[in-house]
Amino acid sequence: MPAVSTSQRTYRYLRLALAGAPVALLVSVALAVPDAGVLPSLSHYFYTPARTVFSAALVAAAVCLLVLSGRGPQRVLLDVAALLAPLVAIVPTPVAPGEVPGLALDCAASCIPAPVVADLANAVTTYVVVGALVVVVGVVLGSRGDIELAAAAPTLAIAVGVLAAVALFATRAPAGLGRLHVVAAVAFFALIAGVALAEAIRPSVEHPPSRRLRIAYVGLAVALPADLVATFLLGVVAGLPVVLIGEVIALVIFVAFWLMQTAQKWSLADPSLRARPIG
Repeated sequence: MPAVSTSQRTYRYLRLALAGAPVALLVSVALAVPDAGVLPSLSHYFYTPARTVFSAALVAAAVCLLVLSGRGPQRVLLDVAALLAPLVAIVPTPVAPGEVPGLALDCAASCIPAPVVADLANAVTTYVVVGALVVVVGVVLGSRGDIELAAAAPTLAIAVGVLAAVALFATRAPAGLGRLHVVAAVAFFALIAGVALAEAIRPSVEHPPSRRLRIAYVGLAVALPADLVATFLLGVVAGLPVVLIGEVIALVIFVAFWLMQTAQKWSLADPSLRARPIG
């Protein structure tokens, strides 16, 4: 068997970890169902014993996405997805009275429970501060030539915009932050669909996908937005209890996409971020 370098092994483990994070999330939710019941959405399980794994899996996925973002348009899309994933983890969705058994609410309509608000303020402030530090480090590394500043510039600019928006939301009532959870979740899956499409129509010349794999990427790039739109129309507009099903389907599509990425790039000889001339 060909020798496997340390960097190859590291990247392989990270790819497998990223595919496993949503699986861990789904397992924790499934274990919470017997006591909490079937709730309106995956995000509602934040208020159950699944909360720890729910948040940890999304933060771990964010780190893996950032490390594995690669090059080209996929790099920007995955970097921004990595920026949004922690928001889904730390900003809970608002809940209405009776939606989560045993959860006491101090509001008559949908809201974020008061005991969670203090944790939320701490988490969001930490997110903004750490995010700003990451941007500063990125700029410093780019100015030193350790990373390609021109390639990283779109991500850094978008990161500044996202951090500013989150900081603005943080000054508002918790209900406003609750809407941020939904926006971040939808945008995350839309970005993943964009990556799948980019892999199909503008693949890397160093490790291009097979024709069959490109067709599969197109299928996923269509299926994921279709699932999001159907979930919104049926679950939010029509009020049918399908949001949980739509979210599970979206996570399954994400896992399928990432397993395809892992198979495609498993034998990469040099999984570095710096592009090299071909030929």
